[in-house]
Amino acid sequence: MPGKRKRLLLINPLNSSTKGLIIHKQVIYPPLGLGIIATLTPDNWDVELIDENFNQFEFEEADLVALTALTSSVTRAYEIADIYRKKNIPTVLGGIHASMMPDEAVELVDSVVVGEVESVWKNLIDDFERGELKRQYYGKLLSMENAVRPMHEIFHEDYKFASIQTTRGCPMNCEFCSVHTFNGSSYRLRPVDEVLDELESLRHNMVYFVDDNLIGYGKRSQERAIELFKGIIKRGIRIEWFCSASMNFADNEEVLKLASEAGCRMVLLGIESERIDQLQNMNKKLNAKMGVDSYEDVFRKIHNHGIAVLGAFIYGLQSDTPSTMSDRTTYINNASIDAVQATVLTPLPGTRLFDQMAKDGKIVLNNYPEDWQHYHFGKVVFKHDLMDHKTITTEISNNWDKLYNENTLKKKFIRTLKQTKSPVAGIWSYGSNLQYYNLVFEKDDSRPHINLTDIFGLHDVKDSPFM
Repeated sequence: MPGKRKRLLLINPLNSSTKGLIIHKQVIYPPLGLGIIATLTPDNWDVELIDENFNQFEFEEADLVALTALTSSVTRAYEIADIYRKKNIPTVLGGIHASMMPDEAVELVDSVVVGEVESVWKNLIDDFERGELKRQYYGKLLSMENAVRPMHEIFHEDYKFASIQTTRGCPMNCEFCSVHTFNGSSYRLRPVDEVLDELESLRHNMVYFVDDNLIGYGKRSQERAIELFKGIIKRGIRIEWFCSASMNFADNEEVLKLASEAGCRMVLLGIESERIDQLQNMNKKLNAKMGVDSYEDVFRKIHNHGIAVLGAFIYGLQSDTPSTMSDRTTYINNASIDAVQATVLTPLPGTRLFDQMAKDGKIVLNNYPEDWQHYHFGKVVFKHDLMDHKTITTEISNNWDKLYNENTLKKKFIRTLKQTKSPVAGIWSYGSNLQYYNLVFEKDDSRPHINLTDIFGLHDVKDSPFM
């Protein structure tokens, strides 16, 4: 007789205290890491996913529980793990936070996966089945050839976007980012045919490429992007998508042309600040070298191909003052930027920013692990050099009011239509802005949530993922 089937329970926890940048269901993305674990788990296991993006956790029996967490959601992950540990059900935690803070995590779960999971999960399962589960497992940076394909069918059917990854790693060393620490400091490229095969298998026609920079840097990366876009077109893969990239996204007209033809509707550019000295301080080398005066040319080239620009900016930089933040808002509202992602400077574990702030005693929300729930990019968690806490929080709130008020969003929408000549790009960028509006004013009862139909009377907007 075959042995009794074991049950693996995968859990994606949600920071329930405040959503931060975990935006509404229209623009959240499946937990690819848990999908990879589902694929790697032997066939004699039953695998189930509890995803708090859609369903609040309720206890279910399992032989083994595996959780993933960002820093902002790790407090919740520890809460759930504690429920199982009290019932003597082993728990495993992986993901970016556990990888950056393994000594903390190992005190609160039974086993910790540090780094990428592919090289260790089968060994972990073998150890568990022998009753020899180790306290920590350290993943290796493997080649992206024959990369494990996530089990997409395990994700909740109401996700508006599918997610897919084509590269890992980043050669940049921005002080606020931990990608190079987690995924390595060089690009590992997944074979294009493997990416295309996975795209063809998706049930969604809207896709988010989770790569930190889909275009990469240098001629080789550009050629690979061209190959990918041509492959999407040649195979007739009918998707609409957006991605993250650097300002070099506009360096090659062929890249832009093919990206648009392959379904690109919006690109997130990490602009961060309009001031060269601040870019230099955060080691944002490419942006600083280009200079702000050249940004409009980048935006124009992207718009010429019907693609919207989602600009990411940081408020509360260590050299910020009320005046510099006000100037940033003025710049954003006057620039040819279609959608805006404004966040508060947040020192995440694994970054040089966190290490330096911790060394200098600047981090004030440091009652860990409870205080990790505040590290969601919407709250000031450190003592600022030039502003007291009340001043910086008030000024940030005032600036975000100027960024996300309804009149500003209307003007941006109309400008996007003129710049891109694409109603689809206009709706995508406007929908993104609305999500940030609803996020910023989530706790303000005087401001109702708004959507496209509220503003323009649009109905049955099939091209928008935000409806």
